[in-house]
Amino acid sequence: MEASATSKLLVSDIASSVDHVPSNYVRPISDRPNLSEVETSGDSIPLIDLQELNGPNRVDIILQFSHACSSYGFFQIKNHGVPEKTIQRMMTVAREFFRQPESERVKHYSADPKKTTRLSTSFNVGTEKVSNWRDFLRLHCFPIQDFIDEWPSNPVSFRDITAEYATSVRALVLTLLEAISESLGVEKDRVSNTLGKHGQHMALNYYPPCPQPDLTFGLPCHKDPNLITVLLQDEVSGLQVFKDGKWVAVHPVPNTFIVNIGDQMQVISNDKYKSVLHRAVVNNDKERISIPTFYCPSADAVVGPPQELINEEEGSPAVYRSFTYAEYYEKFWDRALATESCLDLFKVSNS
Repeated sequence: MEASATSKLLVSDIASSVDHVPSNYVRPISDRPNLSEVETSGDSIPLIDLQELNGPNRVDIILQFSHACSSYGFFQIKNHGVPEKTIQRMMTVAREFFRQPESERVKHYSADPKKTTRLSTSFNVGTEKVSNWRDFLRLHCFPIQDFIDEWPSNPVSFRDITAEYATSVRALVLTLLEAISESLGVEKDRVSNTLGKHGQHMALNYYPPCPQPDLTFGLPCHKDPNLITVLLQDEVSGLQVFKDGKWVAVHPVPNTFIVNIGDQMQVISNDKYKSVLHRAVVNNDKERISIPTFYCPSADAVVGPPQELINEEEGSPAVYRSFTYAEYYEKFWDRALATESCLDLFKVSNS
């Protein structure tokens, strides 16, 4: 049974016909989830209520951003302005996409990371030694009119719903970037102005039930290469964040988003804000869907710490050299989620 199952392209089509994890998904003993050691209780990351961001308590909310970005690199947001109906429709159409017959889904399959719309599996099937228990549909979505015609046309509502969702999340991200800029003590358009023409991608992640979740990962630990990530997830837990030397489970809260700082924000903040290790684990009885939106500089944008955050005399020299986002992303992709930070390659001391 396993031989015929593993000839399939996607893990979702393997998962339904195996009672153990195929060998190419089994992590080395030193690199397994150790689920019994994960912290699962309590509030794992700060929750910021955006309702008062434009009211009399704005200063306090900006301070909350500063604390969350510098101490955690992750936070949750509520009252974010994305309509609940838009969120529900997006999650529903994502589930419908992955529940289509294999013959329909694989029309979009590609192992070429340069394709702007593609279905694939694991992370980078071209470079990794061990596969991950994940399928994903990756979409470029800004400007939407440049990409929407290559998105899946099945389910029939897919393009309309995804475009509505992507537009709403972009508006939210621009609000977040203003608040984060202010929290750094620079003009509120400072971060946005660093991004060139801006870039926005989405991934629809599908993690099928796994017969031996302690042997593999949905995604192993990594840091995001982009600027900021806004994550929508269903009610099934799977995200874990590395904090104070241990892994902490981040439990889903209805109608909130999880936001995390990416490598480009760490560069722009001159190391005040940190991109943080996180991972996705799987379970043996429930599928999980997560939909991260990756907001990033355009490929030709030059990224580096702004002059306002550099002060040699006060002990705040530039930590990173300037680089294009295209240069950064190429190095990140080649390293296939290596846990040592790709950022180290761009430090001034290594130039």
